[in-house]
Amino acid sequence: MADEHLHFMTTTLERLPAPGRLLRIGLFMNLSCALIFFPATARAADEPTVVPLWANGAPGFEDRRNEPELAKDYWVRNINNPSLTVFLPPKDKANGAAVLICPGGGHRELVYNAEGVEPARYLTNLGVAAFVLKYRLARETNSPYSLQKHPREDAQRAMRLIRSRAAEWSLDSNRIGVMGFSAGGEVAALLVYSPTEGEANASDPINRMNCRSDFQIVIYPGPLGIPDQIPADAPPAFFVIANDDTSHVGPVLAQLEKYHQANRPIEVHLYAQGGHGFNMGNRSKFASIRGWPQRMADWLSDNKLLEPASPRAK
Repeated sequence: MADEHLHFMTTTLERLPAPGRLLRIGLFMNLSCALIFFPATARAADEPTVVPLWANGAPGFEDRRNEPELAKDYWVRNINNPSLTVFLPPKDKANGAAVLICPGGGHRELVYNAEGVEPARYLTNLGVAAFVLKYRLARETNSPYSLQKHPREDAQRAMRLIRSRAAEWSLDSNRIGVMGFSAGGEVAALLVYSPTEGEANASDPINRMNCRSDFQIVIYPGPLGIPDQIPADAPPAFFVIANDDTSHVGPVLAQLEKYHQANRPIEVHLYAQGGHGFNMGNRSKFASIRGWPQRMADWLSDNKLLEPASPRAK
């Protein structure tokens, strides 16, 4: 398209008398530059920002931070420099709420698009800022990472980083939650049910931040990270599971019972069919599964999480 415009403009200039040709040469140059550069600039503006969790790499693994990730089709692997990809809602929609998203993938890979980018886009359309976490994968072949330690460390650092930049991203620090799919639901549990206080005397100011999650949204999680007893201050929870996802129903029912015992707010959607890995539901043949994101939106609304924050809250 740009080449066609340039050909037309060049031909038109050649037909003009010399004075007119000189007068219009500046316009030709400006318009041609706009045709060449504007589309690229517009595309660049749409690209989300990627923020490493640690400027110099993950503690103890700094020498691996420049190793390239592997990405193909739906997955990302070989994550050695954990990061956040930032999706901010349009300013006219933004309400101050935020969600840290942990994609699943069995701790061997990340289902990055379907359980990271797609939920992020859905949330930003609700006015919620979304931050997709690329965490280290403990079950990947030849992984040097510990399942109990490093995903937890990445999630805690991610939440602290988000809180440290809440003012910059126009977030309400009382409405920052976590969302996890499958193995990402286990990462959410490692975050939610672990101590959240920061290190008061840490040299890194981000490490002084509290990493609490104000709410959790968990879809077909595994059992890792679930404590024997839910703490008395456990955040409000929203769970989604299909009854025929036999290996993942148990962790949801266990947390439901523990929340009930602790008298903490919880909502569970247990669908008859859907299997495992239905993501945001848009690829499912079941109408109920396709509709689960709307149930989440209703829950967010009912819990006042989509209301614009007051200036004091921000």
